Amino acid sequence: MRSEKQKETMDRAQRVSKILVSQPKPTDEKSPYFFLEKEYNIRIDFKQFISIEPLSYKEFRKQKIDILAHTATIFTSRNAVDNFFKICHEGKIELPADYKYFCVNEQTANYLQKYITVRKRKVFTGTKTSAELIELVKKHKDEKFIYPCSSIRKDDIPLFLSDNNYTFSEAVIYDTVSADLSGYNLHDYDVIAFFSPSGIVSLKSNFPDFEQKDIRFAAFGPTTAKAVIDSGFVLDIEAPMPNVPSMTGALEQYIIKANKVKK
Repeated sequence: MRSEKQKETMDRAQRVSKILVSQPKPTDEKSPYFFLEKEYNIRIDFKQFISIEPLSYKEFRKQKIDILAHTATIFTSRNAVDNFFKICHEGKIELPADYKYFCVNEQTANYLQKYITVRKRKVFTGTKTSAELIELVKKHKDEKFIYPCSSIRKDDIPLFLSDNNYTFSEAVIYDTVSADLSGYNLHDYDVIAFFSPSGIVSLKSNFPDFEQKDIRFAAFGPTTAKAVIDSGFVLDIEAPMPNVPSMTGALEQYIIKANKVKK
């Protein structure tokens, strides 16, 4: 994915000292982000560009969705897990033992342990992408799926379910809104890493007159990359790519090049 403007990236590979990651700080001390900091003597700050506002059970009921009329749930994030079980708790809904859970990756599946005993439940796990999760769903076409999501979500899974005549309900259980970034000077950073189009929306709503200048933008996923370019910014770093499946891998590859690290 490259526009004419992307040709500028070859001249933008300047030294990296500070990176802003638009996600919460990892709780795992073994996170690859901490490795990057130590290995390349750089600083990485974390600030979530979006805020999550849960819907109450009363608000959820307006959608007229009966959770127990479904036999399986598709989870694509921890936020979806938290807010789905919040709705169940508030509505005093107890899911049956044979209920199925389809998770986009292992991290999301492991996170289910916060609410259920995973080894006693039917949990199906993808590896990383929604496309891989869809391959799992294809093997269970007779299930009645519920897809808990944000008011802003990707189209791929709902479109697949609809186009292939699956029985499913799309349940909006939380709103995604722009976080307050007023305390941040983005030009203090050499690189800003984005993980969703909502992050770009937040940037523009917080700083309507923002100019990218020398800040390098990194994007994870094709929809995020498209949002960067469509907003008139230069996309300098993109993941996943065949040789760099993760954001940290893409950042490391760029740092080695821009900082002229000898390996």
